[in-house]
Amino acid sequence: MNDSADDNVISTRDSSDGAVKYYKKDFWSEEGLKFTRPHFRMRKVARMVNTMARGQERDLLDVGCGPAALAKILESNIHYYGIDIAIQEPAPNLLEADLTASPVRFGDRQFDIVVAQGVFEYVGEFQDKKFAEISELLRPGGVFITSFMNFGHHKKEIYWPYSNTRQIPEFRASLARYFQVDRSFPVGHNWNHSVPQRKWLQAIQMHMNVNIPVISPVLAAEYFFICSPRPA
Repeated sequence: MNDSADDNVISTRDSSDGAVKYYKKDFWSEEGLKFTRPHFRMRKVARMVNTMARGQERDLLDVGCGPAALAKILESNIHYYGIDIAIQEPAPNLLEADLTASPVRFGDRQFDIVVAQGVFEYVGEFQDKKFAEISELLRPGGVFITSFMNFGHHKKEIYWPYSNTRQIPEFRASLARYFQVDRSFPVGHNWNHSVPQRKWLQAIQMHMNVNIPVISPVLAAEYFFICSPRPA
């Protein structure tokens, strides 16, 4: 890809200075096609959301929804809304917006559950601003579920479009300024810096929501954070 193409990427500083880059709609329209089928992390999110809802009617916003694959594996009582820089198939419940240039919001709606998986690695300097905006979207008693890569993994790999590679303690501390962090635990453990790929490992770790001392800091590919609104 040509980084000088204005439609694809905006840089906050001169590229010779190690610029932070924010990739735009043309890039994500193609990249999003890789996520049309629910992957391991998404299926784990769906399992948590379906359990939290307990069969009750709930409104959910999927921030960075891509092709909205999460909607396919949620129970019918979850009313799904999504927002993304590149919406593959326009629909009334999907909103196209560049979240590094526009606020995270869906009209004047508020939500019982907000999900942002695989999002904050791409928002660089806008991380705290996005936390603040999402905090305004949660109804009382609402839940915010987000994920973040573990850049302390023993075989760390950094995907080249990432603009935010903070360590987990720093990410959690920033999150805690806007939410009450109720729980955090690995999405999955793997020798390589990715969630488990083998089906038998996925089957075991789909139900594992625990931190393992010594092991998790170096083998957790990424972490989930389950948050609630900060007390008034």
